[in-house]
Amino acid sequence: MGYYDQDYENDNAKRQKGNRGGWFLAGFVGAILGALLMYFAIPALSRIVPYDMELGEEATEQENGTDNQTGLTKNVSVNVNSAITDIVDNVSDAVVGVVNLQEAGFWNETGEAGTGSGVIYKKEGKNAFVVTNHHVIEGASQVEISLSDGTRVPAEILGSDALTDLAVLRVDSEKIKKVAEFGDSDAVKPGEPVIAIGNPLGLQFSGSVTQGIISGTERAIPIDENGDGQVDWNSEVLQTDAAINPGNSGGALINLDGKVIGINSMKIAESAVEGIGLSIPSNHAIPIIEDLEKYSEVRRPFIGIGMRSLNEVSSYHKEQTLKLAEDVTDGVIVMSVVPVSPAAQAGLQEFDVITEFAGEKVKDIIELRKVLYDQDVGDSVEVIYYRNGKKMSGKMKLVEENMMGS
Repeated sequence: MGYYDQDYENDNAKRQKGNRGGWFLAGFVGAILGALLMYFAIPALSRIVPYDMELGEEATEQENGTDNQTGLTKNVSVNVNSAITDIVDNVSDAVVGVVNLQEAGFWNETGEAGTGSGVIYKKEGKNAFVVTNHHVIEGASQVEISLSDGTRVPAEILGSDALTDLAVLRVDSEKIKKVAEFGDSDAVKPGEPVIAIGNPLGLQFSGSVTQGIISGTERAIPIDENGDGQVDWNSEVLQTDAAINPGNSGGALINLDGKVIGINSMKIAESAVEGIGLSIPSNHAIPIIEDLEKYSEVRRPFIGIGMRSLNEVSSYHKEQTLKLAEDVTDGVIVMSVVPVSPAAQAGLQEFDVITEFAGEKVKDIIELRKVLYDQDVGDSVEVIYYRNGKKMSGKMKLVEENMMGS
């Protein structure tokens, strides 16, 4: 008797003794084949592996690790510099925190009511200028900006505009080191890489950087300026999937040339929506910024009428009240006329229906405002309208908006 594996060991020893020469030859051939395989495989692997790897002591930037089983040490060389880091280094100091200070409590003490972001876009003599969002500074009794090093500087609100959600601040330029440069937002294309810089969730995360792409251009977002539940304006924005969170408002959306192509404004914060950030295009923002800086308000043309979109009224009133033909389906109803206004001087009356303005067909109130705001104060424009079913026309000279109407 013996152990269960005794005969197996004896037989194995005999086979090893008798085949020693064959095993030696096979091992020699295997070694040669292995060497050839490594010779040809290593160049191929170097084209596949996404990092620059060096074995030995010549690596410049190394991440050292030890395999616990083999004891081998490998050095990996990785270049961490990129165009993105260069852009952030150049622009981040021009993106600041904006602190909204308001009086509250029994003693009317001033405290922080909210924070956002802003972009320093100009430095001129003793003054520097910052663009931010209207809603960031709305209701503020005082405003401060927080620089990248944490220094706080008092700011003066030069002007703000609720319709475009933009505001301009003026600060002392002594501590301002960087100024951002605007780029051409009309040249932006979907899929283009962008970087968002701002202060999400307050100043504790100041200078946060996120990266993404342009998801869409010329997106229209409805704006209810006066809170009456009616859409007053469609704001054209850039859509990006770069993370934009509360506190990022007023920050910069930057292209790979390091230029500001948008002022981040808002985010669709619904549980079912992810990665939709919105930014005011720079080409739309620049004329608003210039007006706010120079006049403390946006100088918009004014015609002096109360309005209602034709598509909001019933077919009965279209036929019986307005006397319109069936083929007149789009336009704006004149609900009231401000005395001595451009509309009054052009002869417009209650229940006239405007179908064309300044050579452009208008479908509703939003389109009429868009065409109107593309004109300049002092321009003379032609208006085509229907009165009791009869097509008529008139001319009016636009004046500056006086907040009494549109």
